[in-house]
Amino acid sequence: MTKPYFRQVPNFQYIDRSPGDQTISNYTEVKNLFKKAKLREDIFSDLSFFTKYQIIGDERPDNVAYKIYNDSTLDWLILLSNNIVNIQTEWPLSQQSYYNFLIDKYGDEASLASIHHYETIEVKNTARATIVPAGLHVPSDYSVSYFDYETDTQVTNTNITVAVTNQEYEDRIQDAKRNIFILKPTYLNVIFNDLEDIMPYKKGGTQYVSPTLKRADNIRLFE
Repeated sequence: MTKPYFRQVPNFQYIDRSPGDQTISNYTEVKNLFKKAKLREDIFSDLSFFTKYQIIGDERPDNVAYKIYNDSTLDWLILLSNNIVNIQTEWPLSQQSYYNFLIDKYGDEASLASIHHYETIEVKNTARATIVPAGLHVPSDYSVSYFDYETDTQVTNTNITVAVTNQEYEDRIQDAKRNIFILKPTYLNVIFNDLEDIMPYKKGGTQYVSPTLKRADNIRLFE
């Protein structure tokens, strides 16, 4: 069932602009990257087509694809299912790359223990209603006062912040990237059929050569 993505992307020929090339009929053939696959909206927006998955360790998209679909060439489907365009910034870094990123950003290991920001812990009144939600970015001396109708008293909470270090802050970002969605294997043929319909060029127009090839206008003929 091998389905490498770029093998399905059609080609495009444009007039060769190599320095010193004076032949007007030479073309360079490349993949048409403007011809992009995407999941149908009725599939992408329906969670019943997907299952949750947590990326483990240094797993790459091809590792996940092999584990789920027994086909590492479906790495593009892993990315497509999560609308990931830039794998460098939207996929968890490997352990070594993550360490290098931290040192590059914060300077040294000691700085990773420095405070990045303070945030609130959850505060509830005696009726269990939330007064302050957890996770708000606040000053270190942040406090809150409220009237508790259950006890008929004015309450002031001062010890409601926690420090978040640079390491903890960055770890949270990386951990959030580990939670992705996987298209259930039973729907693979639906995606493949859609690709077979989307990727080929349709007949018509002067640029059409075949279902897998278009040729750009030769502008040298008009110069």
